[in-house]
Amino acid sequence: MAGDGSDEEARHQALADYVRRFGGGDPGRAALWDERLKVNQPEIDRLLAAPAAAGPAYVAVATPVLPPRAGQRTTRWDDRQGPDAATALARARSLAHGHLTTQLVAEVPAVADGYLNGMPIAVKDLIGVAGLQRTGGSASEPTTEVADDAACVAALRRHGGVIIGLANLHELALGANSVNPVYGAVVNPAAPDRIPGGSSGGSAALVAAGVVPVALGSDTGGSIRIPAACCGVVGFKPSHGAVALDGVMRVGDSLDTVGPIGRTVADCALVYAALSDCPRAPELTEAALSGLRVGRLTGHFEAPLDDDVQRALDAACRALTDDGGHLSSCLLAGAEDSAAIYFATVMVEAAGEHAERVQRRAGQLGDDIRLRLEAAMLLPGHLYIKAQRMRRQLAANLDALFGDADVLLCATMRAPAPRRGETTVTIGRKPYALHAAMADLTLPFSLAGLPALSLPWGRTHDGVPIGLQLVGARGSDWRLLEVAHRFEQLRERTAER
Repeated sequence: MAGDGSDEEARHQALADYVRRFGGGDPGRAALWDERLKVNQPEIDRLLAAPAAAGPAYVAVATPVLPPRAGQRTTRWDDRQGPDAATALARARSLAHGHLTTQLVAEVPAVADGYLNGMPIAVKDLIGVAGLQRTGGSASEPTTEVADDAACVAALRRHGGVIIGLANLHELALGANSVNPVYGAVVNPAAPDRIPGGSSGGSAALVAAGVVPVALGSDTGGSIRIPAACCGVVGFKPSHGAVALDGVMRVGDSLDTVGPIGRTVADCALVYAALSDCPRAPELTEAALSGLRVGRLTGHFEAPLDDDVQRALDAACRALTDDGGHLSSCLLAGAEDSAAIYFATVMVEAAGEHAERVQRRAGQLGDDIRLRLEAAMLLPGHLYIKAQRMRRQLAANLDALFGDADVLLCATMRAPAPRRGETTVTIGRKPYALHAAMADLTLPFSLAGLPALSLPWGRTHDGVPIGLQLVGARGSDWRLLEVAHRFEQLRERTAER
């Protein structure tokens, strides 16, 4: 025991000396950093044990998105399908609990003419909205009003969208449960005893509560798709670089994406058209999936799955084949390395983004985020480079799967939304840390920059929503939305039987 204590003290001293030299926080917190790093020890060990990857490192490059098919009819949002902006704002103000928003506009602004046609939209509170404070859900952010809209918000307004306010989130978008130290823990309207997911928990909850038809979220490792699955709504992560990020608080530059969370695929597609600054919004086809090649991801993606999630995935596959689609099984080589690659990537990139915040305003951060950012300062650069080389190979392996498949299919999460307060989740007798249980199946597609969508598909035996994930080839955003729209129709028909 004495030896163990001596080793631990030496390790803490080494961490403290490192910080004194390079400036990553208060050296007196070294023991806390050591404990925080133990949470991610499996990812660290996997990185260290992985063979050295050959070739250049991965470089995130914006993927040109293929335009909508020519000749499609155009569409507009019809407020008869949901609340108008004034009603949505009133609903948001009347919420007695739930901690879904951080700020609301004082009054409904004038509406520009466009195909969004007055659609009320909430925006995650790390996206700039003129006249509101962009806080990132953190007391460490200066409380000043934003002078100009973020590029994505400006695009929504140009096409007739109405911003009603800002949605709550996990602080600085660096967590999965949306328990916010400033604005409170977001409550999941679809399952109040379960977490809403994160980091875009407030965005998904506002849609699930019927306040708005669509809310903007951001997705670095699954932060649109995970809360969408937890709350029983649709969440679409576009191709990396498809939506401008000017005016958006960053988490990881090579990963960050902004996209819609909505009631339906059609609503998400309409907002995505505006985010992409499309001059017209195409109406999604309702054609059958005849001839569509779908690759069901097995191996890492199904070992294990919760029984109810497995049944939902099987049902979606039956619906596909009944509709004329072709189903095959496929394995993604290197998928099991995704969590380790993501850990090194996001830790280093987030540390770079928030270095000044940690050095000057650490005491204003919530405990979990402060520890996470401080520990991130300690990750060596050579592991980041190794992770980027492994990431390049993973992305190439994913691209290769689309030689035999048009779309990939898997669960969004291994199990439904965890209960509030849980830190571990047991799936198929295997315990997972909370972050691993929630993000394990979304990370590969974030790392590769591919478009991915979470679609609700039924509920568990005790009423908790289940989300399935559809993934498209690089730049095939509109094709993916069309496929998801048809899957949505098939789900509804299956439920009616």
